[in-house]
Amino acid sequence: MDPTEYYQGKLTLFPSKWTMEAYRYLLSTRTFIDALSVSGFLATVGTLLSLTVTSGLSYMLSRKRLRFRRPLMFLILLTILFQPGLIPSYFVVRELGLLDSVWSLIIPSLTGGWYVLLMKGFYDSIPDSLEEAARIDGCNEIGVWFKIILPLSLPAMVAFGLFYAVGYWNTFFSAVMYINDHTKWPLQVILRNMLTDPTSAMSGNGLQQLREGAKKMPSETLKMAAVVVTTLPIMLVYPFLQKHFAKGAMVGSVKE
Repeated sequence: MDPTEYYQGKLTLFPSKWTMEAYRYLLSTRTFIDALSVSGFLATVGTLLSLTVTSGLSYMLSRKRLRFRRPLMFLILLTILFQPGLIPSYFVVRELGLLDSVWSLIIPSLTGGWYVLLMKGFYDSIPDSLEEAARIDGCNEIGVWFKIILPLSLPAMVAFGLFYAVGYWNTFFSAVMYINDHTKWPLQVILRNMLTDPTSAMSGNGLQQLREGAKKMPSETLKMAAVVVTTLPIMLVYPFLQKHFAKGAMVGSVKE
């Protein structure tokens, strides 16, 4: 909505004059672009690393010939029943030297016990005869993994990938805890600052450009534009993954 129409105080569903000025201003500010790149990095690199760790660990645990399989399963189950807590998690991140690093938002949450158990249930449903046939044809462990297991697990990978991508894209609390440098904040932290107070809340955090934009146009315009930009990527990705997501949503729940 054009600012002049907004200041008239009329409640309209479709504005008489459309303008993209708020979006152009947001996408021209260095702070918002930095946050967008950080969130994009988290959603892509974090999702790929999480899928690699989760699928590898789940496949390993689904093989009955693995040594110490039961103790490992017990340890993973403990992570579901007992959470470490906020302060121990912070100490671990600090001792690893990850404070004020984007990796502090990825490495501590690479995988989860619940996801590992669900994907393990999916791998348990894959017949052992497929793996044996691949070994007879000359495949080693890596060949079996890439040529047999991964193609069969595509629906599960897409479903879990969507879960991980949404989680990384919506990263907020861990960013507030571990990152003080505003140039490394993800979109959700910037959006929180804009929604709570687009002027005073930004002025102390190096967001002068957005603060000036709040003076040039209605603050609600900038807020709603930021909400749309933050929400739109996940909304656009989901329709392309819906077919695989429907197949993988119930992964591990039924075993033939």
